[in-house]
Amino acid sequence: MKTIFDKTTRDELITRINTLNESNTAQWGKMNIYQMLKHCTLYEEMMLGKIKYKRAFLGRLFGKMALPEFVKDESPIKRNVPTLTELRIRENNGNVAVEKNKWIALLKEYAHSSSPGIVHSFFGKLTKEQVGYLAYKHTDHHLRQFNS
Repeated sequence: MKTIFDKTTRDELITRINTLNESNTAQWGKMNIYQMLKHCTLYEEMMLGKIKYKRAFLGRLFGKMALPEFVKDESPIKRNVPTLTELRIRENNGNVAVEKNKWIALLKEYAHSSSPGIVHSFFGKLTKEQVGYLAYKHTDHHLRQFNS
């Protein structure tokens, strides 16, 4: 399975991110390009342990049961999976280029990350392997959403 900790995989994702611009529109969901980029930078900050969010109530109930479905194979994340409340972006406009650069810089940090004790706000405590799979799949999901 692809993982964010693999340099070739990260480089592939970064190449895809670099194709995004203000004219990209979502194939599904409600986010515009800026909101998606901002959402993804916040997600990477959580997965790198830079930001910690409180566990979601539904995550406490169902997170550990749902996790295997997300990390069992290389299948993409399904369309229209609900977004964590903390990662919903309210503002509609912002600097797309700045958010792209932030996202790319965060992805590059995985080369030196050991991901100790990461607690996902829905899934709970994750292993390094699970972080690698989820970070890849989340990035791939949103790049597919915006046709990249």
